Amino acid sequence: MSAWARGLYSLLMTLGQPLLRRKLARRGLQEPGYLEAVDERFGHYTQPRETASELVWVHAVSLGEARTAALLLKDLRAQHPTLRLLLTHGTATGRAEGASLLQPGDVQVWQPWDSPAAVKRFFSHFRPRLGLLMETELWPNLLAEAQTLGMPLVLVNGRLSEQSLQQALRIPSLSLPAYGALSAVYAQTELDADRFRQLGAPVAGVFGNLKFDATPDAAQLAQGQAWRQALAQPVLMFASSREGEEEDFLKQIVAVAKAQRALPAINSVANCPATAFKPLIVPRHPQRFDDVAALAAQHGLRVSRRSAWAAGPAESSEAMQADVWLGDSLGEMALYYGLSDVALLGGSFAPLGGQNLIEAAACGCPVVMGPHTFNFTEAAELAEAEGAARRVADLAEAVQVALGLVSDSPALAQAVEAGLAFAARNRGATARTLEALRAYL
Repeated sequence: MSAWARGLYSLLMTLGQPLLRRKLARRGLQEPGYLEAVDERFGHYTQPRETASELVWVHAVSLGEARTAALLLKDLRAQHPTLRLLLTHGTATGRAEGASLLQPGDVQVWQPWDSPAAVKRFFSHFRPRLGLLMETELWPNLLAEAQTLGMPLVLVNGRLSEQSLQQALRIPSLSLPAYGALSAVYAQTELDADRFRQLGAPVAGVFGNLKFDATPDAAQLAQGQAWRQALAQPVLMFASSREGEEEDFLKQIVAVAKAQRALPAINSVANCPATAFKPLIVPRHPQRFDDVAALAAQHGLRVSRRSAWAAGPAESSEAMQADVWLGDSLGEMALYYGLSDVALLGGSFAPLGGQNLIEAAACGCPVVMGPHTFNFTEAAELAEAEGAARRVADLAEAVQVALGLVSDSPALAQAVEAGLAFAARNRGATARTLEALRAYL
């Protein structure tokens, strides 16, 4: 039955290749990175063919996984200075972030599309001796071919939501062989480990979340904090916001403005009142920066972009007169958290699973999160229990809770300290992972 299921799956993946090319072409209109080296996705490479099995393959599908991989690779290279890396990605932001991790002798390509032919060409061309998959990304043909070749494949910093578990259990003839093909799983939490075991994956350890070992950029954090101290208003950040959430958030901003100024409905930018706080929206996906700016304008809100600030918002008349700030830059989350008094957690107010709240805690920025945090269940629950985060039902309540927190200095200070303690207490996953990987290296 499993062979039949994978055969059908393989046929669909092969037939779906023209659709993927069209999708990449459309996506490339907004993110040109998707138009780069498209043939790599189908197993056609310009890089020299490897003649020996030297490369250690690390797959980091997107931006978050690439940043997590960086934590591991820094110490891995220190222990193994001659290591050569094969780095693969599925998204343009992941590939751009991964480029900063490369050293002489390393190779970076797109993740192969999961058709049998593309996967075989990938392994034949690069001949990796070990594969490290970051967090969640599993593809049936990729895993099956690695198993056939006898190449160890380890899932690092593994996480599996209940939703993903149930989806996998609906197609057991395809998913169980895939998870069973792994050599080892290093899970983030006991809950993750239990879910992996239900799919037949060989859980070899529960090591915590590598993201706790990230150190915020000190210069960025200090700059953001200095900018915040120069302001007369608190800053409320919507961190890693997702499509659909910004619309609701902007409605709440307008409602607060109307309540504070007791004005009739806002019909234009000219009569739009400023709130007693500065809302800062940092979208999760950079291709949506312009969309979010346009959405704010539709609500009659004046927007100032981070990219227009030469010396901080307090030094920009446009920024101080604006109703909403837009974080339209990549790689500056520490700056944004330093600038903000409180952060709302993107992806948690729609059924998207929530984004990572660990960086906010490490930067000393209290978090208000919605009901949907299944991507980071244990971290969210621990943060809430330890006072580093507050849980609310929706964005309307989130804005009110955040405003209440910034108006209560002792409570705000307590939340800041709780976040810093929460982040510090959960470090150590990198060292545990490296120790386990010694058996393969």
